[in-house]
Amino acid sequence: MAAATAVAGLVIAGAHLIGASAAHADDVKPSVPPGTEPSAAAPVPIDSNAPGLKIPQGGTLAPIKVLDIAEVVEDLGGEQRRQETNQTVMMALQSEVLFPEDSAVFTAQASARIQAIAQEINQQKATRIRVFGFTDDQGSYEHGKELSKKRADAVQAELAKTVTNPSVVFDVRGYSEDYPIADNGTEEGRKKNRRVEITFPRGAG
Repeated sequence: MAAATAVAGLVIAGAHLIGASAAHADDVKPSVPPGTEPSAAAPVPIDSNAPGLKIPQGGTLAPIKVLDIAEVVEDLGGEQRRQETNQTVMMALQSEVLFPEDSAVFTAQASARIQAIAQEINQQKATRIRVFGFTDDQGSYEHGKELSKKRADAVQAELAKTVTNPSVVFDVRGYSEDYPIADNGTEEGRKKNRRVEITFPRGAG
């Protein structure tokens, strides 16, 4: 009897929702995605033998392609972020762990971090490395562009000390406040945006 009462309650609640949705104005955003309302119609049946769903005579399927799905791992302090796909590895280091404020001169612990990345680049036998510098939106755009480029140059020079592939090509750029990854309206966000990204292909060469 209790189960029957519960079912009846659900039916009544459903009927109430249907009536309520009909009374709303057209410009009111629905509380659920379209197509999931209680009054939604059943999906249109699909005939698996329909000619339009078959490959034309002589046609072939496209080659199988693995989607390039990104996996992002960030350390607890947010000082380092690793983004890895089927094709590339990108390491983003916050500027504070590499440089003093408004400087492109390495801190004491910065070299060890860069050398560890260089060792992984050697393992992947990468032949092309991108080193991009970024700042937050504080100060002038031109100053940020100059500072971000100098920091990227410093990281590239440190990588070059350990990367062993003689044919490696570096692409080094400074982007100032362009391409933020966090909200510049907070100090936490600006800290994430002040960064140097090192990107290289996986298993190249």
